[in-house]
Amino acid sequence: MTAFHPHLRLPVLAGLPLLLALAACGPQGGAGGAGAGGPPGGGMPPATVGVVTVQPGPVPLATELPGRLEAWRVAQVRARVPGIVARRQFTEGALVKAGQPLFQLDAAAFQAAVASAEAAVARADAGVAQAQAQLQRNQPLAEARAISAQEWLQTQTTLKLAQAEVATARAALQTARINLAYTAIKAPIAGRIGRALVTEGALVGQGDATQLAVIQQTHPLYVNFSQSAADALRLRRAFDSGQLKKATGGAAEIRVVLDDGSDYPLPGKLLFADPTVDAATGQVSLRAELPNPQGLLLPGLFVKVRLVQATSENAFALPQQAVTRSGTGDTVLVVGADNKPAPRKITVGGSQGANWVVTGGLAAGERVIVDGFQKMMPGAPVNPVPWAPPGKAGAAAPAASSAASTAASR
Repeated sequence: MTAFHPHLRLPVLAGLPLLLALAACGPQGGAGGAGAGGPPGGGMPPATVGVVTVQPGPVPLATELPGRLEAWRVAQVRARVPGIVARRQFTEGALVKAGQPLFQLDAAAFQAAVASAEAAVARADAGVAQAQAQLQRNQPLAEARAISAQEWLQTQTTLKLAQAEVATARAALQTARINLAYTAIKAPIAGRIGRALVTEGALVGQGDATQLAVIQQTHPLYVNFSQSAADALRLRRAFDSGQLKKATGGAAEIRVVLDDGSDYPLPGKLLFADPTVDAATGQVSLRAELPNPQGLLLPGLFVKVRLVQATSENAFALPQQAVTRSGTGDTVLVVGADNKPAPRKITVGGSQGANWVVTGGLAAGERVIVDGFQKMMPGAPVNPVPWAPPGKAGAAAPAASSAASTAASR
């Protein structure tokens, strides 16, 4: 029998606590396993996405086209008689009324011309009086055959010539007065006047009608824009087939979108469409009338014109961020009965504000994903919650947060 040595027992007893600690950290321990707070089996909760449940209805089809503003009327203020500019009588950039004095030319020479024409009229009147007196003296002599027939004819002719000279003198007087009036240059129309193109002391109208300023009437304004002839033809075919209905009202309504993306508050109306197509661009020119009572818009400004030409009776309005547009077509993600998203091709017929108008590819009651694309995993189900526009996101946030917490606690 071998004797037990006490020093051989110490290493075994020293390693016993380490073995017990490792056993406590095994599969039955709380520190290992699937991870704190995770669902059984270690899977991730479904991603929460915002969806809209689509329902068909009548939706107006709007087309955005580039356009440019043009003044309703433009008048060039010109000098109609030659002269020296004596003074300017308006404030540059101000609103002026029709007939308001704008410039005054030196009128001394024209006043002298009027005086000369008045003297010519007086001289002609005196000639008529003299011819009439001679006629009255010769008439009884002619009746008594005391003078020859030739002398009597000469007396009558002299009176008619004097009367003609009076008419000529009076016409010259009227011309002189008109030229004198032209020295006071007035506004031909009401509107906003630009800067003065001449200064005091300038010689104007010498050999040409010198332009002095420009007046533009900016209320209302014209909006000139163009549409593809192919789009116009496609729209007409849709009308003829009954797919679309024409917009209500006598004239199609337009809305103007400014450079900063904001909508101009006042609507305009379409005036006409050019009956011919531009051979170089393949575009049809259109013109609309836009009110501008506050003078906010200026001629020459580039804008976007939102034109409502038709209405689709069974279309869907989808937020633009829900639609993926590419060269191969337009698609959306539709959440199925198993809460798994699937791509779906759609047909976009136009726009309505911040929405696309979908005319094909969707059915009533389907759920389309609008927000939360970055959270989704390929082939994995999602947790759909109602989506609200950014301005109403605060109301939908508690519901989305509650749904996410419920999914995480499963």
